Amino acid sequence: MRQNISGGSPFEPIIGFSRAVCVGNSVYVSGTGPVGAENEDAAGQTRCIFEIATEALAEAGATLDHVVRTRMYLTHVEDWEAVGRVHGQWLGSVRPAATMVVVAALLNPAWRIEIEFDAVIPGKGEGPGKDQDPLLDPHFFDDYKPDP
Repeated sequence: MRQNISGGSPFEPIIGFSRAVCVGNSVYVSGTGPVGAENEDAAGQTRCIFEIATEALAEAGATLDHVVRTRMYLTHVEDWEAVGRVHGQWLGSVRPAATMVVVAALLNPAWRIEIEFDAVIPGKGEGPGKDQDPLLDPHFFDDYKPDP
């Protein structure tokens, strides 16, 4: 079962995205920018992103403890340590697989960081492989019908 989770952005229907998507026991949080914290430094922007992502995960029935992967996109290489420290404050005990890359720019020029989160909720779902990523199931899309 697929659950699209809105973040309330007016651009979601225009661009065609959701803040997060929950499929089975997996939760995929879209690239999240520091909306409302544009004037903060990289650490402050990163904290803002974690607050936004935590809300999206909660709506899907997940917590930061369920995060298995993050992808961090920085616009300034010198921010890596500040961003990494905030990442560690929020996920240090979880220690997900993580990628940090430097990009030329993000959608909002004031953003110094954007982060994607993937989470797996153990025990959610039914039957064999309930803790497995549903996208690995060769029959996952058999019954898929896009919204009109």
